[in-house]
Amino acid sequence: MATRGVACPKLLQNLPYFLLWRFSSAPSPIAAAVSPLNLVERADSEANFSINPTVTPTQSSRDSIVDFQDVKGLFSTVSTPRLLKSLITLEMAAVDPMVDMGLWVMNSRLMETPILKQVISEAVKHTFYDHFCAGKNLEEAGRTITRLWDPAGLQGMLDYGLENAVDYESCDQNTMEFIKTVEYSSSLPPSSVSFVVVKISAICPPSLLRRVSDLLRWEYRDSAFHLPWKLNCFPIFSDSSPFYHTPKKPEPLSPEEERNLLLTHERLFKICEKGMEANVPLLIDAEDTALQPAIDYLTYSSAALYHRDDEPLLFGTIQAYLKDAKDRLVKAKKAADKAGVPVGFKLVRGAYMSSERGIAASLGAESPIQNNIQETHASYNSCAEFLLEEVASGSGAVVLATHNVESGKFAAVKATELGIGKDNRKLQFAQLYAMAETLSFGLKNAGFRVSKYLPFGPVEQIMPYLLRRAEENRGLLSTSNMDRLLMRKELNRRLKSFFTEEQGY
Repeated sequence: MATRGVACPKLLQNLPYFLLWRFSSAPSPIAAAVSPLNLVERADSEANFSINPTVTPTQSSRDSIVDFQDVKGLFSTVSTPRLLKSLITLEMAAVDPMVDMGLWVMNSRLMETPILKQVISEAVKHTFYDHFCAGKNLEEAGRTITRLWDPAGLQGMLDYGLENAVDYESCDQNTMEFIKTVEYSSSLPPSSVSFVVVKISAICPPSLLRRVSDLLRWEYRDSAFHLPWKLNCFPIFSDSSPFYHTPKKPEPLSPEEERNLLLTHERLFKICEKGMEANVPLLIDAEDTALQPAIDYLTYSSAALYHRDDEPLLFGTIQAYLKDAKDRLVKAKKAADKAGVPVGFKLVRGAYMSSERGIAASLGAESPIQNNIQETHASYNSCAEFLLEEVASGSGAVVLATHNVESGKFAAVKATELGIGKDNRKLQFAQLYAMAETLSFGLKNAGFRVSKYLPFGPVEQIMPYLLRRAEENRGLLSTSNMDRLLMRKELNRRLKSFFTEEQGY
């Protein structure tokens, strides 16, 4: 900590030289633009998850559907000041020490001094916060959505930046915030809001989620183990799932814990009812494997109750960097089909790689994370292929959340080959707000539905949230090579065009 305290002020001192170096250095190759957020899952031994070479789209077919060469078309809806500000912010964020500096400042005693706290908050607000966040409240987030929707045609996923609940009073308060977000979405331009994001650990304390996850694991391993409180839901485990979190038989839930679990169901039901009224789907965020079984249980049990005809209301999240992801995905989807329940899935790569591997190693267990990035990429594409085939057959819905250009191209071509209409409500692509802009615009210009994930909330509340995400996904911002390269190219084009017109050529 002492070392960091010396390094960060020094970095601030050298910031002008740093910026000069960033803008004068050669751009990184596009091929390097791979985000850790988009790690993809590996093929499982019991099923062939690898992509069949006979159906893998060729490079030419991928490039013909999603065009990244026409930078004028890509950024046609982005003003020059906004484009320049985006490039500067991404250049600053692309270097790992910037994350260190942000973490150091936000966790330092500087934030205990009112004047310094105000100065730092203002500095953060007008740089990284303004770039990566949709606003401090629903009204500002609504203006951001309107700007994305018209003229760019991008939809928004409203994500109120709530942290884990600390007690049951905060659970109720957070539930009301989610309900307000759903209600407010009805006041925005039709179709401009694609989802409202719900964080289960904000309406149920992690301690209870951990207890429920332990009991669910033990039930899977011991069929005689009875859970009297359990509602009907779809499969949440496979034989390859990580069970090391629960080394011994857990104690049953106490009467108080059962009451609190019932209250959690009721909170989620209330949010679902508002979603049905507003006709706005809900996206359930994933967390680490210690808590995820309980989150899947709450999601699937609610999805079975709340849906509209053949359209799902709740979308669970599959983290494709987990070794058991494809197997669990298939089992849950097939069980839902058998029950006649439409289900939706958001497919991501995952955000807890370091902590997951660390916990597994500390317990002497095999890591639940794929062995390498190549297996992860192949696995993400395989999960996407499975879900696209399901959508093509008229079953379920999918949000393909990725910053990986090749995965985006692959899915676009696969969807086209399967005859999925580009305006099909059951297929969405998604990227974080102000990240992977070229992929978002490229897919949208190709005719697909594209959403931006929009975190919003007060600066003091949301910055720790974003900094933690940055720490978990270290390297995400430093892999924005493609965005920065094409932004530079478009700014150069506009500059040349300006001087050409000025000189009358």
